[in-house]
Amino acid sequence: MTREEDLASARRTVEKEIEALKILENEISDSLSQALDLMQKTQGRVIITGMGKSGHIGRKIAATLASTGTPSFFVHPGEASHGDLGMLTEEDVVIAISNSGETKELSDIILYCKRYGIPLIAITKNPQSALGKAGNIVLKLPDNGEACPLGLAPTSSTTATLVLGDILAIALLERKGFTKTDFRQRHPGGKLGAFLQKVADLMHKGDEIPLIPNTATMQDALLTMTSKMLGCVGIVDNAGHLEGIITDGDLRRCMSADIFAKNAADIMTRNPKTVEGDILVAEALKMMNEKHITQLFVLKDQKPVGILHMHDCLRIGVA
Repeated sequence: MTREEDLASARRTVEKEIEALKILENEISDSLSQALDLMQKTQGRVIITGMGKSGHIGRKIAATLASTGTPSFFVHPGEASHGDLGMLTEEDVVIAISNSGETKELSDIILYCKRYGIPLIAITKNPQSALGKAGNIVLKLPDNGEACPLGLAPTSSTTATLVLGDILAIALLERKGFTKTDFRQRHPGGKLGAFLQKVADLMHKGDEIPLIPNTATMQDALLTMTSKMLGCVGIVDNAGHLEGIITDGDLRRCMSADIFAKNAADIMTRNPKTVEGDILVAEALKMMNEKHITQLFVLKDQKPVGILHMHDCLRIGVA
């Protein structure tokens, strides 16, 4: 094939899959809300099942639901017939995925749901199929054919199923008022987990905080900055409230022969940018980038309880 033919093929695939998503968007109905009601009210878990490519998509949907506050896991239909049906309880909700709705491997799970009164949400393009008729609720997939020129390889149908799973997960997330803190608790590892840490989890505390009184000399300021190695020093009043900050940059700008004859309060920048400990590290990093600064004092009741340095964010992979 030529380069032009490759590009034309790629565009046809994209167009066909976009067409499927447009149909999905236009066909969203009250059955979606009914499915969400079942999923939100369940006292158990949301069990996803499907065979072949539907199963692969089902695993992703289960993972997305679990990470956004809806307890969920995937059960393979074949394994279900050999003992894993015991994973299902009467408090669960089952979502079974089959584009045709006639996947024979799903029959045992369907019968089990009917026998024990477990609500069944069917995801299929054919509501009149065996799965569609068995479902308490049917979420219809687009029936516009596959992007595959043979009309065989699951392509448009799996894309639509994946998006439908995202629709369910996001709608449930919004219904439950799921927060960034909730999300972080389920994503403690990797760069995402680092971004979702709170400033209080990362800041320097106690003796690590570079602080001097507002009566201190510039010599005191320089000694404190050197010993704490955070590139700044905070100046506090008699009550311990932060009055200002002196940074390495301030020293360079104010360098003169008589600098050590001055008090720190004469040099400091008043009302420096500060944060509270319960904001996310990612938000603090955004502030530092926007203000072109490398440190933020962390305050509680106007008193410094910590300090966050840009290098702390870089060290954990937040950049």
